[in-house]
Amino acid sequence: MKKKIINTCLLVTLISLFSFRSTFDNGFKTAQLSNKRVRTAYDKKWVSLQAELEAKKISKDNFEVYFRIFKLEKEFEVWVKNKADLKYTLLKTIPICASSGDLGPKRKQGDYQVPEGFYEIATFNPNSSYHLAMKVNYPNQSDRIKKTGADPGGDIMIHGYCVTIGCIPLENDPVEEVYVLATENMNRKNVTKMAIYPCKFNEKNNEMLAKKFDAEKNKFWETLKKPYAHFEKTNTLPKITINKTGDYIFTEQ
Repeated sequence: MKKKIINTCLLVTLISLFSFRSTFDNGFKTAQLSNKRVRTAYDKKWVSLQAELEAKKISKDNFEVYFRIFKLEKEFEVWVKNKADLKYTLLKTIPICASSGDLGPKRKQGDYQVPEGFYEIATFNPNSSYHLAMKVNYPNQSDRIKKTGADPGGDIMIHGYCVTIGCIPLENDPVEEVYVLATENMNRKNVTKMAIYPCKFNEKNNEMLAKKFDAEKNKFWETLKKPYAHFEKTNTLPKITINKTGDYIFTEQ
């Protein structure tokens, strides 16, 4: 069993080497639905998801998706908005069912850390050894600059089954919902963006971070707090760039 857990994030990527982006322009959803697992997920989830979107006054035919992940709280938030709108609405919060590492960013291969920062869904793997999987585009430019080892690592997935050494696992039932929503988003040529935070930056957690963790981590977290606060206040995505030292720079729009 130990061997199986250690290889979690590697196994889920074996078939994702074939990226469905190659069929993007010819119908991403059509390509995904050629897989039995995806068809089953749609059969089980799409009708109810459409009803949930409608209840939030979100068009099932023209919406965008955004994910927020909180490591300490083990929460995976799904936000949605109409294409023409700026503000997102919280659709649901899903428990993250396993974790590894500690609070803090991923800096090298084999550190068991879940990344922290701002990312996108890079590829979809409906044939994952862990039910359904979506690859996070770690390492991004910031991670490559700030790595502490020769290799920053990779193969960070959102997937089913509750085992992980740096991935983001959900139960199989909710991961089907996330996969369907992300597929719909990609099929409309929208990038599925996400933010991965160590925790919710409230007063209690900020005090805990300052006391428990070193100055380097707290300096990094300061670059995440403004984008977090912006979304909390406005429900709109922050504008973020990365400077030459790999720091996230938030700019008011």
